Amino acid sequence: MRPVAIVLLSAAVAGLTGCAARTGTPPLQPVASAHSLAQIYFWRARPGKFADYDRYIREVAEPIDQAAQRHGAFLSVMTYVSRDTSTAWTHMRVFILRDSAQLAALPRELESAGIRLEPDSARRRVRSEYAATLRDRVGSVIVEVLP
Repeated sequence: MRPVAIVLLSAAVAGLTGCAARTGTPPLQPVASAHSLAQIYFWRARPGKFADYDRYIREVAEPIDQAAQRHGAFLSVMTYVSRDTSTAWTHMRVFILRDSAQLAALPRELESAGIRLEPDSARRRVRSEYAATLRDRVGSVIVEVLP
């Protein structure tokens, strides 16, 4: 399994060379330790929706991320943006996690943070439906962060 993770991490790093911008929340703790993991999500903004998706990340996703991070959901998160149209993704979100327990809890913690910020389920559904008009999920990978 480790060789696969190394190959996938190498691919992610290679993709970073085409990145033109980066956004994210400042880490509350050190970014990586000897045993950190990263959950990486790859998204592709739909045609004509690049700026709208950037704005959605800043105005919706980042406040949720910050709330989750304050509750210990992860160590840090960064969003990398590729303006290279030949890449499969336009936005790569990298969550740095302390260990496999944080990794396993990440989806639940992000959802809980979203509920805390927007308790109205109808508004959350509208927000989710809007997000679906902006981007498509390309994939995800879990990698080990080298110290």
